[in-house]
Amino acid sequence: MPTHEKRTVQPNKQELLNRLKRIEGQVRGVQNMIDDDKYCVDILHQISAIQSAMKKVSISLMEDHTHHCVANAIEKGDKEETIEELMDVMKRMM
Repeated sequence: MPTHEKRTVQPNKQELLNRLKRIEGQVRGVQNMIDDDKYCVDILHQISAIQSAMKKVSISLMEDHTHHCVANAIEKGDKEETIEELMDVMKRMM
């Protein structure tokens, strides 16, 4: 699969970075929990929270992408390629 060099300015860049930094801290917390032999269910709850937080980041990026990148590409006449790319991303997310 070819590597895409498309770039965009993330309208919510700082918000996304802040969320990802919190998630990074949560992951380190899970590492510590495992290292400290914490109860499995407690670790699984933290992992579930991390997964939920990552889904929120993905949804936020998908919304921004759809409202900006996809809309602009369709306006420029790249409708089919853009819709194919969007559907591919959605399939991967599911």
